[in-house]
Amino acid sequence: MTKKVLIAGASGVVGTAAVESFLDAGWDVVALSRRVPEIVHARSFQHVSADLQDSVASTAVLGELRDVTHVVFAALYETAGLIAGWSDVGQMELNLAMLRNCLEPLLAAGNRIKHVSLMQGTKAYGLHLHPMPIPAREDKPRDPHPNFYWLQEDYLTDLAAARGFGYTILRPPMVLGAAYGAAMNVVPVIGAYAAICREEGLSFGFPGGPPFVLEAMDARVLAKAFVWAAEAPAARGQHFNLTNGDVFDWRHLWPAIADALGMEPAPDRPCSMASFLPTKAALWDRIVAKHGLRQIVLPALLGESHHVTDFCMATGATETPTPAFMSTIKIRKAGFAEVCDTEDMFRHWIGNFIERRILPPRNA
Repeated sequence: MTKKVLIAGASGVVGTAAVESFLDAGWDVVALSRRVPEIVHARSFQHVSADLQDSVASTAVLGELRDVTHVVFAALYETAGLIAGWSDVGQMELNLAMLRNCLEPLLAAGNRIKHVSLMQGTKAYGLHLHPMPIPAREDKPRDPHPNFYWLQEDYLTDLAAARGFGYTILRPPMVLGAAYGAAMNVVPVIGAYAAICREEGLSFGFPGGPPFVLEAMDARVLAKAFVWAAEAPAARGQHFNLTNGDVFDWRHLWPAIADALGMEPAPDRPCSMASFLPTKAALWDRIVAKHGLRQIVLPALLGESHHVTDFCMATGATETPTPAFMSTIKIRKAGFAEVCDTEDMFRHWIGNFIERRILPPRNA
């Protein structure tokens, strides 16, 4: 039987990489997103557009699909400002409704789903509310706080048991990838900040808070994990933490980031991306014109990612954040062992944005 995967949220950071990875693995791919994902793979895929917040529209589109065997759910709704929404009950319910509006029309249309992959993250361990256990492990009791992760997980596990399909839940930390205008991708934020610093003659110092060590996740590795989980017996019914496999400190990484952007590293220059960048929309338009970049206005470039950049850099913090490390032993033992050097990841995605004429060239 042909393997056919529906990837929900296909134009996002994770979804775009998942489309590429499943195409590379020879699958038939249906990409579900409101805009067509930017895919470089030579193989073709089917794109369908539906607003998963709208149950009627979702049923009309997804109810027409046939022979879908697997689902990767990477769709996400975040409120403006991002951080406050993580504790908002309405946002939690909406993210649950989106998952329901994806799966139920497919099943009602007779698609014989074999496996669904779902994504969570470090908020599963309460990172946004309190210090995490070190390391955080998947087999510990659920962290007792409201979270749309739990709503989606409980719905999915009940549905899987009733309909006889498998599922896997992956928990990465900060993910970097190709999408712009996303809820959480620091690459276009750092790139826009560098271009504006260059244009205004400002030093390109690290803008965040106190030194601390953290982990990251390359979307390409995460996407390969989705391909693996779709068929691996050891992944069925499991939660897995997944990281690049190393750790980093922003200040130690900053010279490599500066080099990738053609900037000179400089002493720290504290600056909130959420406060600074929105004031530079007109200057960004001039940078776009000056360098012949793609016509993407600054709000469309950033999405909500300037808020998560401040969060990930501990901008404005007066105390060193508690480390947030996740054990990845479980997924390695289960058979998935892909890793990525975090410095190489930053260099790759910065170069990708430059090559696509979204960020200015290094020698600008």
